[in-house]
Amino acid sequence: MGANHAHGTTVPSSQRTLVATLAVLVPLAIVTLAGLLWLWPAGPDAAPSQAGVQRLTGTVTSVTLKPCPAAGEGAPKPDPATCGNATVKVGDGPDVGKDVALRLPSAPGSQRFAPGEDVILIRDADGAYQISDHDRTMPLWVFAGAFALAVIAFGRRRGVTALVGLAITFGLLLTFVIPGILEGKPPMLVALVGAAAIMLIVLYLTHGFSPSTSMAVLGTLASLALTAVLSYGALGLAQLNGVTDDASVVVGMSLPIDTQGLLLAGIIIGALGVLDDVTVTQAVTVAELSQANPSYGFARLYTAASRIGRAHIASVINTIILAYAGASLPLLLLFSIGSQPLGDVLTTPVIAQEIVRSVAGTLGLISAVPITTALAALSASRQIRHQKPPAHGDMREQLVTPRSDAADGFFHPPNDADDDYFTRLTDTDDSFFASQPPHEKNTRQEPAHKRPARHRRGST
Repeated sequence: MGANHAHGTTVPSSQRTLVATLAVLVPLAIVTLAGLLWLWPAGPDAAPSQAGVQRLTGTVTSVTLKPCPAAGEGAPKPDPATCGNATVKVGDGPDVGKDVALRLPSAPGSQRFAPGEDVILIRDADGAYQISDHDRTMPLWVFAGAFALAVIAFGRRRGVTALVGLAITFGLLLTFVIPGILEGKPPMLVALVGAAAIMLIVLYLTHGFSPSTSMAVLGTLASLALTAVLSYGALGLAQLNGVTDDASVVVGMSLPIDTQGLLLAGIIIGALGVLDDVTVTQAVTVAELSQANPSYGFARLYTAASRIGRAHIASVINTIILAYAGASLPLLLLFSIGSQPLGDVLTTPVIAQEIVRSVAGTLGLISAVPITTALAALSASRQIRHQKPPAHGDMREQLVTPRSDAADGFFHPPNDADDDYFTRLTDTDDSFFASQPPHEKNTRQEPAHKRPARHRRGST
């Protein structure tokens, strides 16, 4: 009792963990908020980008195919299904409900259109129409609905918070990161501030206010800063400016944007999506280990969780490399057709850029495991070390009973009992072959003088 009511500067470990964590998180949150206010875009200009051009919807009512014209020597042959005319009913705009006869797009790679399909129409200033593309609004809404239902059905309340976090992520990207870069603000700084804001909001919203989430936030911030520094140094050392394709050339020539900074911003935003997965996993792993083994100190928690982190990193690295290879597959096919030497292919700007992106992102990802594991293990071990010692008769109960979440003393995490998709098994059902307890009457040994004498065979 005296320990609970003592006066002085001694602070219980849970409160010390709270104070130490808030001493780091609060200034970071204030700096992030100040960065958002300072870099927030002023808004789009009122001048239209393409005066007189309208993007409208329509429905194909009929298609009339015709023989394709002869292709020139060396030119690809057009698809017979794209040669002809189509009648389209305009869905909106000044000519809504009107049927217009349009020529089918017949360039190489043009899409096929059939009666009954919804399409996108382009109307120029003279009132002439042309078919642009399929209208994918309805299929995308169906996919989005199926995705949301699957996430909510499996994650339940956590699934709902995950969807809200996803909406916040897209909102910040579309209202802050992209407009800020378009206005000519430093892309790397905009990406860092936007990533920090996304992480601080989404991680706490999705995983709740808990010591594990706080350690994951700190680990993600540290790893993200390290990734930005490594990427900046790697791009400067490799002398890459971010101009590798037609899109980057157009952006660099038509907008006041630093293309190298734009490449850095892409690396930072891309790394954030993988970093929060690793850091949250490590922080939760340490918390579960500390609850299952209350006697574990910092060293044992760090060692055990690091083994899990190494296995996780090994699979994530392979995922990153395969993702970049899949995105660059058409380009790799072109290099293969050209039969260029491997050394020449790897030193081209576009491939070298992907290599630098992969290496910098992977190094930042690897650093996330020891940083987050050390922070989480330090927090958990301090809580265990300064817990009130159990009474003499309660030592066994203290060793076998996991700590409750309420004992953490930090932000109490929400109760997940109603979030489990499958009902959690009790401890007696966890084992594959559950041993049956002996019958009660056989659990007590009788004294030797009361045991019945055993007669040997043949004795009298």
